[in-house]
Amino acid sequence: MTLPAFSSKCSTCALGQFCLPVGLNAEESARLDALARDNIRVKKGDMLFEQGGAVGAVYAVRLGTLKTTAALADGRAQVTGFHLPGELIGLDAIAAGRYASTSVALEDSEVCVIRTHELDSLSRQLPGLQAQYHRLMSREISEGHLHFLSLGSMRAEERLANFLLNLSERYALRGYAANEFNLRMSREDIGSYLGMQIETVSRLFSRFADSGLVQVKQRHVKFIDTEGLHQLAGRRGTMPAARCES
Repeated sequence: MTLPAFSSKCSTCALGQFCLPVGLNAEESARLDALARDNIRVKKGDMLFEQGGAVGAVYAVRLGTLKTTAALADGRAQVTGFHLPGELIGLDAIAAGRYASTSVALEDSEVCVIRTHELDSLSRQLPGLQAQYHRLMSREISEGHLHFLSLGSMRAEERLANFLLNLSERYALRGYAANEFNLRMSREDIGSYLGMQIETVSRLFSRFADSGLVQVKQRHVKFIDTEGLHQLAGRRGTMPAARCES
């Protein structure tokens, strides 16, 4: 698939509501244009950065989907996240100066390159940018903590239901259909992220389908009983059909 060319301008980017320009005025956002002046196209299956590599930049997903994985001591790779348009990748590497994970494209994707030394310099000049930078880092830490807790406190079916609802909400915020979407990640990746065997993931998808919660055709998922998914996930209330992430 050939990706369309994009002009990387923070001041006019439709994804700015999820990224660094949040809370900045028009003039401040325009100063970010020089910061994210370059973009990279990453083909499906290609690596954006590697665990242990020196940090030179963080990346904002502009198009497509990427995953991050961390190598375990026994040689296995643990999926640590799935990243949608508007989300930043590599923030967890800032303190150590080396990437804490490996990032790979799950489909043909495009990212904006944000060089860390330039981001640090501009953040000192723009308090609003520094505040958003800190918010993004804090949110990543918080989400990682909540995910870690879910692995130890939720049953397998609860984890998968929450995973699907979380994806749905992130897609909806980007203007995509909330109740029907294609999973860009494999069953194996989902299992790794949720702490399950691939057989468990496949069995749960079949159970969800048999129970009338979802329709599943390969990687295509359609919600049939959204309220039922919420109840299974231990959530209250029903998710809206669409909203206009990660």
